[in-house]
Amino acid sequence: MKRALLGLLVLLGCEAPPVDPGADPRQATRLSRIEGQVVVSSAARGNVVLFLYDAARPPPPTGTGRPVSFAVLGREAVFGAAADGDLGPFTAPYAFSLVAPGRYLVRGFIDVKGDFIPWYGVTAEPNQGDVGGAAVEPTTRAPRVIEVSADAPSLDVPVSFGDAAVFPFDRPAFSPQSASLELSAGGAPQVLTLSPLPVDDGLIHQKQPVFLARFVDDDGDGVADDANKDGVPDLWPKVLVRKLAGDSGLLDENDVDHNGVLDLGGADYEHLNPADGSTVAADGKSDAVVLAAGFDPSPFAAQLFDAQGKVKATPTPVSALKLVVRPQAFDVSDPRSPAPLKSLPKGRYAITVLQLTGQSWRVPNELSSPYAEALGFPSVASQAFVVTVR
Repeated sequence: MKRALLGLLVLLGCEAPPVDPGADPRQATRLSRIEGQVVVSSAARGNVVLFLYDAARPPPPTGTGRPVSFAVLGREAVFGAAADGDLGPFTAPYAFSLVAPGRYLVRGFIDVKGDFIPWYGVTAEPNQGDVGGAAVEPTTRAPRVIEVSADAPSLDVPVSFGDAAVFPFDRPAFSPQSASLELSAGGAPQVLTLSPLPVDDGLIHQKQPVFLARFVDDDGDGVADDANKDGVPDLWPKVLVRKLAGDSGLLDENDVDHNGVLDLGGADYEHLNPADGSTVAADGKSDAVVLAAGFDPSPFAAQLFDAQGKVKATPTPVSALKLVVRPQAFDVSDPRSPAPLKSLPKGRYAITVLQLTGQSWRVPNELSSPYAEALGFPSVASQAFVVTVR
């Protein structure tokens, strides 16, 4: 008995050794969870794809953010043996685990054609016939911002899908109608025509890519907005001409892990003070470099107004887009406040077209050689196109 008591006292006197996190601060982060039900009211059938976004970096059309995580619910788990034409509603549970404390958005779509492959830019977005969905506020239907902390996960977040959110066209896959486009400091703006590029081969299903044009009218007054005061009405689609990393490859400069967050210790450029033209020294923070670029709406502008001369709410399909690129670079690491750079960084730049539907397309992409052959995609020469700054 005495030996047993002595052993118990020894055990009680021993404390667990301290466990300290490593130098990586992420190891000390207490993670959380978001979960709920998907609710589908639609005759569409397919896997349900969910994306989790940082609320500070929303996806198109609001921003250019990339998902921080994704989840796929199998067709059987959501729809079971439901008959064709049955509108439901159908429900199934979902969950995002290991979520860092923060504020998030949940978006998604029903993958009707079964052509979603998350690892490649050419297969990671919805196409014609897919049905969109999102976590929204129940009264306003505005996107719901979901807050989680280590001590307060969010455990009842519905994500709704319905036929009102069917994607009417494929992504805006495009082909530049020129072999090259080069810019130089002090040179003239360059013009490049983009045309829709149907590709329906193997794993790529872009049968009906369309450019949907509409003037921006965020205040609803019927007059086209001009947010940057450049004298050209703001337009959908939008375009981003961003600097790529190195002399080859598909990755953006300062985002070599392709997570949409600027890498630490990346390329940093001198800025220009627009007030007096003075130089603003590099601040040691990585820059997201884009060129001044936009679409010229003049070829189809008249089609974007109604009989009363007001901006049409419904977008108009157009057969081509005229891209104008100027030899001026900006740092958009803070998208709300683009900062002009002192010089024009040399290198390669990618073109991304952002549609009002939230769909996008970028060149160069995985349909270019040598990526296409290695991945089993069709090889399309135009998809290797880059804008070059000399």
